[in-house]
Amino acid sequence: MQLVFDFPVNPKYSLDNFVICSGNETAYRFVRRLTDEEGAENLLYLHGPSGSGKTHLLMAIGAHFSARAGLSSVPCISFKDVDEVYGGEYPVEAVSKLAERFRNAPALLVDDLHLIPDQQAVRVELWQLFNDFYQAGRPIAITGLYPPKELPSIDDHLISRLLWGLVARVDISDDDSRRLIMKKLADDRQIVLPADVIDYLLLHVRRDVPSLIEALDAISRYALAAKRKVSVRLAREALIL
Repeated sequence: MQLVFDFPVNPKYSLDNFVICSGNETAYRFVRRLTDEEGAENLLYLHGPSGSGKTHLLMAIGAHFSARAGLSSVPCISFKDVDEVYGGEYPVEAVSKLAERFRNAPALLVDDLHLIPDQQAVRVELWQLFNDFYQAGRPIAITGLYPPKELPSIDDHLISRLLWGLVARVDISDDDSRRLIMKKLADDRQIVLPADVIDYLLLHVRRDVPSLIEALDAISRYALAAKRKVSVRLAREALIL
């Protein structure tokens, strides 16, 4: 994992296959406004719990702008493993590594902003990069776990600037949203997933989306190998619950 990586143009993460529900409808609508060629919006901040779909939306934004620019991918900043990149040292660079990497990027994409280290050098690099894109009118999309005013290790001027743009919470913690997502995931895999199986999974599997996807894939493989329809009994056998 690197601080800067490329988002491939992958239809798996697109706006068209994003499952819209009450907890993410505003975020989805704001993403559409950001990617609208005729729109005036160029700054978006999405926040919400892990597994709620923020990275899906960010990757879809990256796919959109890379396709528009005729590129196979666009760079993105992830702060998940920042220590592996900097090796625990954060020297002030004469030329920002991030600025060099994003010099010709069609959009600035930042994931997991809440994990930025409390280091002045890194904050300065990000602030300068943010300003370069913002002043040039190039689109910016950022995700984080918390609302702007609750972000740790973020300077007040960046927090203030984030609030100038579109801000939306992404939250699929309710069961209705999860049911919609499970149904869409099953349809994508061409699996008939009965309602009682969905309810069973919501009761017996961790409720974050990655865990639900893992469970569904395990059930799909088991059903295919056993040549049986998906049922609660089969799901129990497949997951050894």
